[in-house]
Parts: sequence; structure tokens; C-alpha cells
Amino acid sequence: MPTLVHEFDWPDRVVVGTVGMPGSRTFYLQARSGTRTASVALEKEQSAVLAETIQRLLDELMADPDNRYTIPADVPAELIDNDPLDQPVEEEFRAGSMRLSWDPRTAQVVVEAYPLVEGDPDQEDDEPEPAEVLLVKMPVGTARAFAQRTRVVVRSGRPLCPRCGQPMDADGHECALPDEA
Repeated sequence: MPTLVHEFDWPDRVVVGTVGMPGSRTFYLQARSGTRTASVALEKEQSAVLAETIQRLLDELMADPDNRYTIPADVPAELIDNDPLDQPVEEEFRAGSMRLSWDPRTAQVVVEAYPLVEGDPDQEDDEPEPAEVLLVKMPVGTARAFAQRTRVVVRSGRPLCPRCGQPMDADGHECALPDEA
């Protein structure tokens, strides 16, 4: 069966956002073009790594003397997006692996998300074609805005304990460090 590709080339919007309360949030990578939207569930850590990797890629492109494209150092004000996820959030799949690349032909950052594959880790068969993939190609300004917003969303969860650094719940916190005598 052919792979279903949710492709967004120059999307109107691409963001990471959450559904749920801090401590039990679900993270989503959401892309929209016109009336078509796709949402893929991510882990918090996947979101953080994606943002940092995009940021690093853009910074490397800025520093590359052979790069002929203008890469913004800061987020263009008109690209800041603090709005909630588009509703309803309908999960296409939960992301397992992701791939990030640069397309110099179109000056776009390319993000590919593949479904989480549950199976026998000892199985050495060739990996089957994924049933679905989310493919998002975004211009550099949008990518810079995406990375900034994603970092803010990741940090906006539960506050961290000043002693042990672990997230604290609203109903209390059992500190991982022993009390000092």
C-alpha cells in the first residue's frame, strides 16, 4: 500500500502546541494550508530537540559564507504566532522518527515526521514503508518563528522545583533531594 503523505509546501501555518493541562499535556506538530490541516502527536522531548535542531541549522546557514540566502537572526515580527492550535485537533499519528533537512533549491527547512512503529526490536526484517508521513517545507523566517514558539511551549509546563529541578504539580511535590538536617 502506498504511503499517505500529508505534504505542506509553504504552509500558511506550522506550529507546535499542546492540548491538556501542564503535567499531562499532549504536544502536536500542526500544519495548515488553506482549509487543510494535519496534526501529529509528539513527545515533549521531540518538540524540544526539533526546535533546537532547526535553530542550529539556521545559525549554521547564517554563518556559512557559501550560503546565498538571507537567514533572519531574529524572528520577523509578522511571523510570531502565539495562537492556540487550530481546532479540532485530530491526530493523524504519533511521531516516532523525524528527519530535518535543508532544501537549497527552494530555501526551505524540511521536516519529516514518521509514525511510531511498535514491534519486536529483535526482528531484523527490512523496515517497511511507513503508512503515513507528515512532510512540511517552510521558509527560513517561518522556521525561525517555529523554533522560537516551540521552545516557549516546551518551557511553559509545570514549574521546576528550585531544589531538585523536577517538575512540581499543583497539588504538591515530593522533592527528590533529601531534607538537610
